[in-house]
Amino acid sequence: MIDDELPSCSKECMRDKKSCAKSSCRMWIDYDGDQNCSLVSIYHNGKMTLEEVAKRMKISLVRVSQIEKEAMKKLCKRINFDLSE
Repeated sequence: MIDDELPSCSKECMRDKKSCAKSSCRMWIDYDGDQNCSLVSIYHNGKMTLEEVAKRMKISLVRVSQIEKEAMKKLCKRINFDLSE
């Protein structure tokens, strides 16, 4: 992720080295190590393993794997649907 692509609130949290307080934000995660922001987490860590994602989301590795599989199914359906038009 490029610094220019980060929203201003994420940049502000990184600059001030403080955790985000906007728990209503869809990018908010309960993980102070990355200023409670999934975008900051991606910015600092880049690609992450499913285990790292599970740790940040405070859910099991199995659950992260289930979510990944469902997302991939949806993407494949979407790609196949778009190609048939």
